[in-house]
Amino acid sequence: MGQAPRRIACVGEAMVELSLDAAGETARIGYAGDTLNTAIYLARERPGAHEVAFVSRIGRDRFSDDMLAFIEAEGVSTGSLTRDDARLPGLYAISTDAAGERSFSYWRENSAARGLFQAADGVDFSILDEFDVVYLSAITLAVLPPAVRAGLLDWISGFRTRGGIFAFDSNYRPRLWESVDAARQTVSRAWLNCDVGLPSVDDEMALFGDGDAGAVLARLEACGIGTGALKRGADGPVPINGKVEGKTQYGAAERVVDTTAAGDSFNGAFLAEFLAGKSLGEAMLAGHNRAAQVIGIRGAIVPRATTG
Repeated sequence: MGQAPRRIACVGEAMVELSLDAAGETARIGYAGDTLNTAIYLARERPGAHEVAFVSRIGRDRFSDDMLAFIEAEGVSTGSLTRDDARLPGLYAISTDAAGERSFSYWRENSAARGLFQAADGVDFSILDEFDVVYLSAITLAVLPPAVRAGLLDWISGFRTRGGIFAFDSNYRPRLWESVDAARQTVSRAWLNCDVGLPSVDDEMALFGDGDAGAVLARLEACGIGTGALKRGADGPVPINGKVEGKTQYGAAERVVDTTAAGDSFNGAFLAEFLAGKSLGEAMLAGHNRAAQVIGIRGAIVPRATTG
């Protein structure tokens, strides 16, 4: 990749997060979303090394105002956030079982983010033109209307032709898609245009029906992804279209309280290091270590002291 790009856009939906306590009786209010989580952990990993922006659409309500302030306080630019006079941000609640495994309840069908890139005179992706790197996920694509998501992928193809770098995570949430076929076709197209791939093995197996991690890796590498890492949870990542010198030991998490944002935090730390010129192995280790910290604390965005 050469010298680290300095302008990185993380594109997607931010929501109001209700993180329930173990008894499910009280909740802490926060703000999160897969690509927002990645933007925050990317900015925290190497403060000042990259210009990290969150690109989305929010409302003009109190929660949206607080969300904006929260994002800015994390050192992530909000200059590419647009506001919607009529819609509110989405909402989700997290509950976890004894093993820290998460379950979600969502209220996002009419969220402001679904209007991203849309204006009265048509669809416009020019807000992304100023960036060197664009990162988004299958969740980003799923919440957009089909014509807009197709247009965004068209724009990404041209962006790469102009020297831009496209990073992608296939976060697969079946309920967001109109059909499995639509999800497969869209994600496959994204992989065919991807420079840095950051998928999770479970998502890929669920969407494409691969039998194991080896089959997932073979299919992804055949797509021509430039490089990246296949996340395998506690087993540690493996490189996509790349090699790592020596054998890396991926330590186990000290404790597992809440797996929310494990993959998102991995992506943020990985991108921060890789785009700063670190090796693939160093980037994968940074991602794994950050995720191991994040799953030890409840909620998607952990206190700064944990990631300092």
